[in-house]
Amino acid sequence: MAKSKYKFNPESLSFDRIERSLKYKVFRFMGYMVSSIVIGGGLLLVISLFYDLPKERMLKRENRYLLTQYELLSKKMDQAINVLDDIQNRDDNIYRVIFEAEPIPNSLRNAGFGGVNRYADLEGYRNSDIVSNVAKRLDIIMNKLYVQSTSYDKVFEMAKNNEEMMVSIPSIRPIAIDEYKRISSYFRHRRVHPILKIIRPHTGVDFTAPRGTFVRVTGDGVVEKIKSNRSRSGYGTYILVNHGFSYQTFYAHLDKVHVKVGQKLTRGDVIGEVGNTGLSVAPHLHYEVRKNEKMIDPINFFFQEITPEDYQRMIEYSRLTGQALD
Repeated sequence: MAKSKYKFNPESLSFDRIERSLKYKVFRFMGYMVSSIVIGGGLLLVISLFYDLPKERMLKRENRYLLTQYELLSKKMDQAINVLDDIQNRDDNIYRVIFEAEPIPNSLRNAGFGGVNRYADLEGYRNSDIVSNVAKRLDIIMNKLYVQSTSYDKVFEMAKNNEEMMVSIPSIRPIAIDEYKRISSYFRHRRVHPILKIIRPHTGVDFTAPRGTFVRVTGDGVVEKIKSNRSRSGYGTYILVNHGFSYQTFYAHLDKVHVKVGQKLTRGDVIGEVGNTGLSVAPHLHYEVRKNEKMIDPINFFFQEITPEDYQRMIEYSRLTGQALD
Protein backbone atom coordinates (compact mmCIF):
# COMPACT_ATOMS: atom_id res chain seq x y z
CA MET A 1 0.00 0.00 0.00
CA ALA A 2 1.31 3.46 -0.85
CA LYS A 3 2.44 5.45 2.11
CA SER A 4 1.32 8.73 0.51
CA LYS A 5 -1.94 9.66 -1.21
CA TYR A 6 -2.42 12.09 -4.07
CA LYS A 7 -5.29 14.17 -5.45
CA PHE A 8 -5.71 15.40 -9.08
CA ASN A 9 -5.52 19.17 -9.45
CA PRO A 10 -7.52 20.26 -12.58
CA GLU A 11 -5.95 23.69 -12.58
CA SER A 12 -2.36 22.50 -12.75
CA LEU A 13 -3.30 19.24 -14.45
CA SER A 14 -1.12 17.39 -11.97
CA PHE A 15 -1.42 15.23 -8.89
CA ASP A 16 -0.82 17.01 -5.64
CA ARG A 17 0.25 15.10 -2.54
CA ILE A 18 -2.37 15.04 0.18
CA GLU A 19 -1.01 16.14 3.51
CA ARG A 20 -2.83 14.71 6.59
CA SER A 21 -2.71 16.61 9.85
CA LEU A 22 -1.90 14.91 13.12
CA LYS A 23 -5.41 15.67 14.39
CA TYR A 24 -6.92 13.92 11.41
CA LYS A 25 -4.72 10.88 11.95
CA VAL A 26 -5.62 10.71 15.63
CA PHE A 27 -9.38 10.93 14.95
CA ARG A 28 -9.15 8.34 12.22
CA PHE A 29 -7.26 5.96 14.50
CA MET A 30 -9.83 6.49 17.25
CA GLY A 31 -12.58 5.76 14.72
CA TYR A 32 -10.98 2.45 13.86
CA MET A 33 -10.64 1.59 17.55
CA VAL A 34 -14.25 2.47 18.38
CA SER A 35 -15.56 0.53 15.41
CA SER A 36 -13.48 -2.50 16.40
CA ILE A 37 -14.69 -2.35 19.99
CA VAL A 38 -18.33 -1.99 18.92
CA ILE A 39 -18.12 -4.85 16.47
CA GLY A 40 -16.19 -7.07 18.91
CA GLY A 41 -18.55 -6.26 21.78
CA GLY A 42 -21.55 -7.00 19.59
CA LEU A 43 -20.12 -10.36 18.59
CA LEU A 44 -19.29 -11.16 22.23
CA LEU A 45 -22.82 -10.21 23.28
CA VAL A 46 -24.37 -12.42 20.62
CA ILE A 47 -22.14 -15.33 21.62
CA SER A 48 -22.88 -14.87 25.32
CA LEU A 49 -26.64 -14.91 24.66
CA PHE A 50 -26.47 -18.35 23.09
CA TYR A 51 -23.34 -19.88 24.60
CA ASP A 52 -21.89 -19.86 28.15
CA LEU A 53 -18.33 -18.77 28.49
CA PRO A 54 -16.03 -21.07 30.53
CA LYS A 55 -16.05 -18.71 33.47
CA GLU A 56 -19.83 -18.42 33.37
CA ARG A 57 -20.21 -22.21 33.35
CA MET A 58 -17.94 -22.45 36.36
CA LEU A 59 -19.88 -19.76 38.23
CA LYS A 60 -23.21 -21.45 37.43
CA ARG A 61 -21.91 -24.77 38.75
CA GLU A 62 -20.77 -23.03 41.93
CA ASN A 63 -24.18 -21.38 42.31
CA ARG A 64 -26.00 -24.69 41.90
CA TYR A 65 -23.69 -26.27 44.47
CA LEU A 66 -24.23 -23.43 46.94
CA LEU A 67 -28.00 -23.59 46.50
CA THR A 68 -27.93 -27.33 47.18
CA GLN A 69 -25.88 -26.75 50.32
CA TYR A 70 -28.28 -24.07 51.52
CA GLU A 71 -31.20 -26.46 51.01
CA LEU A 72 -29.42 -29.19 53.00
CA LEU A 73 -28.55 -26.67 55.70
CA SER A 74 -32.19 -25.61 55.84
CA LYS A 75 -33.30 -29.23 56.36
CA LYS A 76 -30.74 -29.69 59.14
CA MET A 77 -32.07 -26.54 60.78
CA ASP A 78 -35.58 -28.02 60.63
CA GLN A 79 -34.28 -31.10 62.47
CA ALA A 80 -32.49 -28.94 65.03
CA ILE A 81 -35.67 -26.90 65.62
CA ASN A 82 -37.70 -30.10 66.14
CA VAL A 83 -35.20 -31.36 68.72
CA LEU A 84 -35.25 -27.96 70.42
CA ASP A 85 -39.04 -28.01 70.52
CA ASP A 86 -38.94 -31.41 72.27
CA ILE A 87 -36.37 -30.11 74.77
CA GLN A 88 -38.42 -27.00 75.43
CA ASN A 89 -41.57 -29.05 75.91
CA ARG A 90 -39.74 -31.30 78.36
CA ASP A 91 -38.39 -28.28 80.20
CA ASP A 92 -41.74 -26.46 80.48
CA ASN A 93 -44.01 -29.45 81.10
CA ILE A 94 -41.76 -31.75 83.11
CA TYR A 95 -38.82 -30.11 84.87
CA ARG A 96 -40.55 -26.86 85.73
CA VAL A 97 -43.74 -28.69 86.68
CA ILE A 98 -41.67 -30.88 89.01
CA PHE A 99 -40.34 -27.82 90.83
CA GLU A 100 -43.66 -25.97 90.52
CA ALA A 101 -42.00 -23.18 88.56
CA GLU A 102 -43.65 -21.14 85.84
CA PRO A 103 -42.80 -22.20 82.29
CA ILE A 104 -40.81 -19.81 80.14
CA PRO A 105 -43.18 -17.55 78.14
CA ASN A 106 -43.33 -18.18 74.41
CA SER A 107 -42.72 -14.49 73.87
CA LEU A 108 -39.27 -14.94 75.41
CA ARG A 109 -38.46 -18.23 73.67
CA ASN A 110 -39.52 -16.85 70.28
CA ALA A 111 -38.26 -13.31 70.77
CA GLY A 112 -37.41 -11.57 67.50
CA PHE A 113 -34.72 -9.08 66.70
CA GLY A 114 -36.03 -5.53 66.64
CA GLY A 115 -34.40 -2.34 65.49
CA VAL A 116 -32.35 -2.05 62.31
CA ASN A 117 -32.47 -4.66 59.59
CA ARG A 118 -29.75 -7.13 60.59
CA TYR A 119 -29.76 -8.72 57.14
CA ALA A 120 -29.51 -5.62 54.92
CA ASP A 121 -26.03 -6.66 53.73
CA LEU A 122 -27.49 -9.91 52.36
CA GLU A 123 -30.14 -8.22 50.23
CA GLY A 124 -29.93 -7.13 46.63
CA TYR A 125 -28.60 -10.36 45.16
CA ARG A 126 -30.23 -13.02 43.02
CA ASN A 127 -30.53 -15.54 45.87
CA SER A 128 -30.81 -13.05 48.72
CA ASP A 129 -34.06 -14.57 49.99
CA ILE A 130 -32.44 -18.01 50.51
CA VAL A 131 -29.33 -16.65 52.22
CA SER A 132 -31.19 -14.22 54.47
CA ASN A 133 -33.76 -16.91 55.41
CA VAL A 134 -30.99 -19.27 56.52
CA ALA A 135 -29.32 -16.48 58.48
CA LYS A 136 -32.59 -15.55 60.22
CA ARG A 137 -33.36 -19.16 61.19
CA LEU A 138 -29.83 -19.65 62.49
CA ASP A 139 -30.24 -16.56 64.68
CA ILE A 140 -33.56 -17.92 65.97
CA ILE A 141 -31.95 -21.25 66.86
CA MET A 142 -29.08 -19.51 68.64
CA ASN A 143 -31.56 -17.38 70.60
CA LYS A 144 -33.58 -20.44 71.62
CA LEU A 145 -30.41 -22.25 72.67
CA TYR A 146 -29.40 -19.30 74.84
CA VAL A 147 -32.84 -19.16 76.48
CA GLN A 148 -32.82 -22.93 77.03
CA SER A 149 -29.31 -22.89 78.49
CA THR A 150 -30.35 -20.15 80.92
CA SER A 151 -33.46 -22.15 81.85
CA TYR A 152 -31.44 -25.28 82.60
CA ASP A 153 -29.13 -23.24 84.83
CA LYS A 154 -32.19 -22.20 86.85
CA VAL A 155 -33.55 -25.77 86.91
CA PHE A 156 -30.17 -26.98 88.19
CA GLU A 157 -30.29 -24.42 90.99
CA MET A 158 -33.82 -25.50 91.88
CA ALA A 159 -32.66 -29.13 91.92
CA LYS A 160 -29.81 -28.36 94.33
CA ASN A 161 -32.27 -26.64 96.64
CA ASN A 162 -34.77 -29.52 96.51
CA GLU A 163 -32.71 -32.65 97.18
CA GLU A 164 -35.54 -34.45 98.99
CA MET A 165 -37.86 -33.85 96.08
CA MET A 166 -35.28 -35.08 93.59
CA VAL A 167 -34.83 -38.46 95.31
CA SER A 168 -38.60 -38.91 95.56
CA ILE A 169 -39.68 -38.02 92.04
CA PRO A 170 -39.74 -41.03 89.64
CA SER A 171 -36.62 -40.83 87.47
CA ILE A 172 -35.54 -44.35 86.43
CA ARG A 173 -37.05 -47.21 84.48
CA PRO A 174 -38.94 -49.74 86.65
CA ILE A 175 -37.11 -52.64 84.96
CA ALA A 176 -33.36 -52.60 84.35
CA ILE A 177 -32.50 -51.83 80.76
CA ASP A 178 -30.78 -55.19 80.24
CA GLU A 179 -33.74 -57.15 81.67
CA TYR A 180 -36.66 -56.07 79.49
CA LYS A 181 -36.96 -56.87 75.80
CA ARG A 182 -38.64 -53.72 74.59
CA ILE A 183 -41.31 -51.14 75.27
CA SER A 184 -44.29 -52.64 73.48
CA SER A 185 -46.76 -49.81 73.98
CA TYR A 186 -46.34 -46.14 74.86
CA PHE A 187 -48.52 -43.51 76.51
CA ARG A 188 -51.29 -42.41 74.18
CA HIS A 189 -54.76 -40.92 74.47
CA ARG A 190 -56.43 -43.28 71.99
CA ARG A 191 -55.64 -46.82 70.91
CA VAL A 192 -57.48 -50.09 70.26
CA HIS A 193 -57.47 -52.41 73.28
CA PRO A 194 -55.92 -55.79 72.29
CA ILE A 195 -58.62 -57.85 74.05
CA LEU A 196 -61.72 -55.66 74.24
CA LYS A 197 -61.20 -54.36 70.68
CA ILE A 198 -62.52 -50.93 71.63
CA ILE A 199 -60.82 -47.54 71.60
CA ARG A 200 -59.43 -46.73 75.04
CA PRO A 201 -56.60 -44.52 76.28
CA HIS A 202 -53.33 -46.15 77.28
CA THR A 203 -52.24 -44.21 80.34
CA GLY A 204 -48.81 -45.75 80.85
CA VAL A 205 -45.91 -47.61 79.29
CA ASP A 206 -45.75 -51.40 78.78
CA PHE A 207 -42.39 -53.10 79.35
CA THR A 208 -42.22 -56.57 77.78
CA ALA A 209 -40.21 -58.91 80.03
CA PRO A 210 -40.22 -62.59 81.10
CA ARG A 211 -42.40 -63.60 84.01
CA GLY A 212 -40.47 -63.19 87.27
CA THR A 213 -38.34 -60.23 86.13
CA PHE A 214 -37.74 -57.89 89.08
CA VAL A 215 -39.68 -54.62 89.17
CA ARG A 216 -37.98 -51.67 90.87
CA VAL A 217 -39.56 -48.61 92.48
CA THR A 218 -38.57 -45.50 90.51
CA GLY A 219 -38.26 -43.04 93.39
CA ASP A 220 -38.27 -42.83 97.19
CA GLY A 221 -41.76 -43.26 98.60
CA VAL A 222 -44.26 -45.27 100.61
CA VAL A 223 -46.41 -48.21 99.45
CA GLU A 224 -49.92 -46.77 99.42
CA LYS A 225 -51.96 -49.65 98.01
CA ILE A 226 -51.56 -53.28 96.96
CA LYS A 227 -54.17 -55.35 95.17
CA SER A 228 -53.68 -59.08 94.62
CA ASN A 229 -55.93 -60.24 91.83
CA ARG A 230 -55.21 -63.16 89.50
CA SER A 231 -58.51 -62.91 87.65
CA ARG A 232 -58.54 -62.05 83.96
CA SER A 233 -59.91 -58.57 84.51
CA GLY A 234 -58.55 -55.11 85.18
CA TYR A 235 -54.91 -54.53 86.09
CA GLY A 236 -54.57 -57.80 87.95
CA THR A 237 -52.07 -57.64 90.82
CA TYR A 238 -50.72 -54.13 91.20
CA ILE A 239 -48.84 -51.75 93.54
CA LEU A 240 -49.45 -48.03 94.03
CA VAL A 241 -46.55 -46.01 95.52
CA ASN A 242 -46.90 -42.49 96.94
CA HIS A 243 -43.74 -40.41 96.44
CA GLY A 244 -45.00 -37.22 98.02
CA PHE A 245 -44.92 -33.87 96.24
CA SER A 246 -48.19 -34.93 94.52
CA TYR A 247 -46.50 -37.83 92.67
CA GLN A 248 -47.56 -41.48 92.50
CA THR A 249 -46.39 -44.46 90.45
CA PHE A 250 -48.45 -47.50 89.49
CA TYR A 251 -47.12 -51.01 88.67
CA ALA A 252 -49.65 -53.50 87.23
CA HIS A 253 -50.07 -57.11 85.97
CA LEU A 254 -47.56 -58.35 88.56
CA ASP A 255 -46.94 -62.00 89.31
CA LYS A 256 -45.55 -61.48 92.83
CA VAL A 257 -45.42 -58.63 95.36
CA HIS A 258 -42.37 -58.19 97.63
CA VAL A 259 -43.59 -55.26 99.75
CA LYS A 260 -46.47 -54.39 102.06
CA VAL A 261 -48.70 -51.35 102.52
CA GLY A 262 -47.01 -48.57 104.49
CA GLN A 263 -43.49 -49.80 103.75
CA LYS A 264 -40.93 -47.09 103.03
CA LEU A 265 -38.99 -47.49 99.82
CA THR A 266 -35.76 -46.19 98.34
CA ARG A 267 -35.34 -45.68 94.63
CA GLY A 268 -34.25 -48.95 93.02
CA ASP A 269 -35.77 -51.28 95.67
CA VAL A 270 -37.36 -54.43 94.23
CA ILE A 271 -41.11 -54.30 94.89
CA GLY A 272 -42.43 -57.17 92.75
CA GLU A 273 -42.07 -59.39 89.71
CA VAL A 274 -43.41 -59.16 86.16
CA GLY A 275 -46.49 -61.26 85.52
CA ASN A 276 -49.48 -61.73 83.25
CA THR A 277 -52.37 -61.13 85.66
CA GLY A 278 -55.48 -59.15 84.84
CA LEU A 279 -56.59 -58.18 81.36
CA SER A 280 -53.27 -58.93 79.67
CA VAL A 281 -52.19 -60.90 76.60
CA ALA A 282 -48.53 -61.56 77.58
CA PRO A 283 -46.13 -61.10 80.51
CA HIS A 284 -45.29 -57.45 80.90
CA LEU A 285 -45.30 -54.52 83.31
CA HIS A 286 -47.79 -51.69 82.90
CA TYR A 287 -46.18 -48.61 84.48
CA GLU A 288 -47.80 -45.22 85.15
CA VAL A 289 -46.71 -41.87 86.58
CA ARG A 290 -49.35 -39.63 88.15
CA LYS A 291 -49.16 -36.00 89.25
CA ASN A 292 -52.12 -34.67 91.24
CA GLU A 293 -54.07 -37.77 90.14
CA LYS A 294 -53.41 -36.89 86.49
CA MET A 295 -51.64 -39.37 84.19
CA ILE A 296 -48.33 -38.15 82.74
CA ASP A 297 -46.22 -39.75 80.00
CA PRO A 298 -43.65 -41.87 81.92
CA ILE A 299 -40.87 -41.59 79.34
CA ASN A 300 -40.39 -37.99 80.43
CA PHE A 301 -39.29 -39.30 83.84
CA PHE A 302 -36.42 -41.57 82.79
CA PHE A 303 -33.95 -38.69 82.93
CA GLN A 304 -31.43 -40.41 85.27
CA GLU A 305 -30.80 -43.34 82.95
CA ILE A 306 -31.23 -41.96 79.47
CA THR A 307 -29.10 -40.02 77.01
CA PRO A 308 -30.48 -37.31 74.71
CA GLU A 309 -30.14 -39.77 71.80
CA ASP A 310 -32.09 -42.46 73.67
CA TYR A 311 -34.78 -39.95 74.59
CA GLN A 312 -35.16 -38.78 70.99
CA ARG A 313 -35.39 -42.40 69.83
CA MET A 314 -38.08 -43.15 72.42
CA ILE A 315 -40.03 -40.07 71.35
CA GLU A 316 -39.98 -41.34 67.77
CA TYR A 317 -41.05 -44.85 68.82
CA SER A 318 -43.85 -43.44 70.97
CA ARG A 319 -45.42 -41.91 67.87
CA LEU A 320 -45.80 -45.36 66.35
CA THR A 321 -48.75 -47.59 67.16
CA GLY A 322 -46.80 -50.54 68.60
CA GLN A 323 -48.32 -53.71 70.09
CA ALA A 324 -50.60 -53.06 73.07
CA LEU A 325 -50.60 -55.80 75.71
CA ASP A 326 -53.37 -54.46 77.99
